[in-house]
Amino acid sequence: MPEKQIFSAVGRRKEAVAQVNVKAGKGLITVNGNPFEEYFCTSAQRMAALQPLVATETQKRFDVQIRAEGGGLEGQAGASSMALARALVQVDVEFRPILKKQGLLTRDSRMKERKKSGQPGARRRFQFSKR
Repeated sequence: MPEKQIFSAVGRRKEAVAQVNVKAGKGLITVNGNPFEEYFCTSAQRMAALQPLVATETQKRFDVQIRAEGGGLEGQAGASSMALARALVQVDVEFRPILKKQGLLTRDSRMKERKKSGQPGARRRFQFSKR
């Protein structure tokens, strides 16, 4: 891999969109200009976002810059994971079977269900009164 080359990819989850830039480095990760540990507060969010790097055992090989927007932190972590997996496949095609097997290249299509008219929510109904 050339030293100055930057690989970019986009990932989505729910309403969140994450753009990732990956380049050769020492393992420095930033999210929206903030350190990774400060932006993703819980360990579950951190694990979800870094899953592709752990799966391919490349935590210390690349510097990762993430720009996440929309949705919540959980959705942004999922979007970051997908974008990172897509960028790693661009870096080395050998990573594809590893990431595919763990389901990191598959878009999670579950979205919020819309609210229906005549109801207070998507599934909730107003209380039924027999008399």
